[in-house]
Amino acid sequence: MPDRAPQTVDRQLPTDEARDLISLVRDIAQREIAPRAAEEEDAGRFPREVFTLLSESGLLGLPYDSEYGGGEQPYEVYLQVLEELAAARLTVGLGVSVHTLASYALATYGSKEQQVEHLPAMLGGGLLGAYCLSEPASGSDAASLCTRAVRDGDDWVITGTKAWITHGGIADFYTVMARTGDEGPRGISAFLVPGDADGVAAAPPEKKMGMKGSPTAQVHFDGVRVGDHRRLGEEGQGFAIALSALDSGRLGIAACAIGVAQAALDEAVTYATERRQFGKPIADFQGLRFMLADMATQIEAGRALYLAAARLKDAGRPFAKQAAMAKLHCTDTAMKVTTDAVQVLGGYGYTADFPAERYMREAKVLQIVEGTNQIQRMVIARHLAGPESR
Repeated sequence: MPDRAPQTVDRQLPTDEARDLISLVRDIAQREIAPRAAEEEDAGRFPREVFTLLSESGLLGLPYDSEYGGGEQPYEVYLQVLEELAAARLTVGLGVSVHTLASYALATYGSKEQQVEHLPAMLGGGLLGAYCLSEPASGSDAASLCTRAVRDGDDWVITGTKAWITHGGIADFYTVMARTGDEGPRGISAFLVPGDADGVAAAPPEKKMGMKGSPTAQVHFDGVRVGDHRRLGEEGQGFAIALSALDSGRLGIAACAIGVAQAALDEAVTYATERRQFGKPIADFQGLRFMLADMATQIEAGRALYLAAARLKDAGRPFAKQAAMAKLHCTDTAMKVTTDAVQVLGGYGYTADFPAERYMREAKVLQIVEGTNQIQRMVIARHLAGPESR
């Protein structure tokens, strides 16, 4: 049987501009990202030059206003771009999602003056952002964060440690949630902190089972002084900003998860149609055919779910429940599909000679980041049955 290349995902896109955009992304992915993905992940190398190229190509600010250098694309399109990037290399797809998350507070809650001053560089000027909410002792219970910002004249002095920060240590700016008032969610404010500000320092990156090319680190803020003009939104509004950002960010994680799952399916199909046992391709055996069919069906269902949530967002309708559902389903799908892909490849799937094992290791983190899947179930249940009794 001749070699069979993976089938290109048949995307339903709303405009010719969006179709051209996907073509551009696929070209960059095939030329600049995928060929070096395995080697650079193994070496733990972050591809900063790829993010520079993405910025120059207008791909780091897709959902934001063109007035400030954004692409003004609907989430329905932006998420499919993320999926394509994540399929080539999750470090890149997730990195774009995190940068978009880090830009959200300024783009959505910043003043006109703040947006004019900072957004163009963030969206198209080669900068890379990070989002700082979690702390060593407050992950899922983010409202209990301890990092504090104290008013000093026209400045704020920020002190504390953030944990599990994607791009920690290499980001050009950090969107930081810090406590400016009493305990609880209403005492938190948001700040835009330059990455090179005095007192900002990152710990050594975490040693992870996957996504080794994407630095994840604690970031320490030791008396970091920022002007009040870098406070985003109203004082005490930071936690609401953080949750709003995460609703959108979870859709990014869902899209990345489907990208990884699609890459794993493509690898499994290619291998199964080429590998011969008992005189015929193993794809001819019903057990494997049914596995591939189930993998493809789960991916299509996940893609439909995240796109349905994106269309609600684009229409200005509530989408928090659907975002949680998409994050939950798509990341669970990625874990299941990548595990099955390793099984299809058999012993070869367990070796680094094929990318299936990397996809499986990478998929796991997607069930954890930006709200574990247990938290997603809590969010969904609250929409269905109301808050838990106290």
